Amino acid sequence: MQLTGKHELNAVPERIWDMLLDADTLASIIPGVSRLEKTGESTFNSFLEIKIGPVSGSFTGNLRLEDINEKKEFTLKVQQNSKIGNANAVIKIVLVRLNDKQTEVSFDGTVKLSGLLASMGQRILGGVANMLTQQFFSNLEKEIEKVPVV
Repeated sequence: MQLTGKHELNAVPERIWDMLLDADTLASIIPGVSRLEKTGESTFNSFLEIKIGPVSGSFTGNLRLEDINEKKEFTLKVQQNSKIGNANAVIKIVLVRLNDKQTEVSFDGTVKLSGLLASMGQRILGGVANMLTQQFFSNLEKEIEKVPVV
């Protein structure tokens, strides 16, 4: 499944970058994450609770940031396992300053599913992926608003 999109945020790239690399902030903005533990400079163990239609599951796995171009872009590699299936994703994240107060965050990548997750069908999963992406950016916007830049 392909994941592609863009979203404008009311913060400078440096602030968004710092938020995206902070384990506590990430845990609060990624839908379904119950816990995120930093294990290295750019690696995390992740624990998720996801409900997709009639199917729900607990996932454990890891997130890794690679190809890091400080404050501008990185590749996010995600590997998650559960009894209902596994998910592996590789997503390129790019931050582009639009002006003194706004940044465009674009993402482009693929997600591969196995098990019961894969058998649910592309149409359902595409809708779920869009919903989770919208929740992520909505949560990120709320986090940005919590501490306005003076």
